[in-house]
Amino acid sequence: MTFTVVGRCPRTKMLGVAMATHAPAVGNRCPVVIPRMAAASVQAIADPRLTLLCTKLMGLGYHAGKIIQQLESSDPNAPLRQIGVVDAWGNAAAMTGGENGAYAGHIIGQGWLVMGNGIVGPQVTEAMAQSMHSTGAELLEERLVRAVEAGGRAGGQVDGHFSSSILVYGDEPFAYIDLRVDVHDEPIGELRRIFEWFRPLLPYYSERPYNPRLPRDDRWRDQQRK
Repeated sequence: MTFTVVGRCPRTKMLGVAMATHAPAVGNRCPVVIPRMAAASVQAIADPRLTLLCTKLMGLGYHAGKIIQQLESSDPNAPLRQIGVVDAWGNAAAMTGGENGAYAGHIIGQGWLVMGNGIVGPQVTEAMAQSMHSTGAELLEERLVRAVEAGGRAGGQVDGHFSSSILVYGDEPFAYIDLRVDVHDEPIGELRRIFEWFRPLLPYYSERPYNPRLPRDDRWRDQQRK
């Protein structure tokens, strides 16, 4: 019961995933990104073992379609899954199992995909796809948040949504953005609020591993405002 966007920025080569769902702590179970390799979400009836296999295939450099093929063929419960992958070349591939219940579907674009299961109807993924089509000039992280917002405005989950997340990697082996709303009555709005608060600190946390003498984050922020 999740609606998700997976994407790659053709300019920066960043890869990321954003999503919202009914279940708590979605960011802990479904999304995975390997920098410069691929981004994916393994969802519907999420299985951490399948996510681990997806991560291994991504790390081997398989293209998106091959990853989907391998995951589907290795999983006896594939009809209960929904999986989407965008690889380092911008190829996107997805599968939506036929036993997802309610409405489930996906849309593939250039360097991105949107997908949802247990959602109110195709208008959710269509709104997300339209958002991705119209925000090509934006940074990847903004595009991802906007797409999830569009899905929420279009109705989102049949049973409502209570958690959300965004995960983005650049060149580094650690996440550029990893923000999660685990339990909230308005998780998409709360994700936007946290994202806007955190956005000015992105340069700080990118530099700090290489410059540990930077001031504390709040002091650094105050310096930037002067």
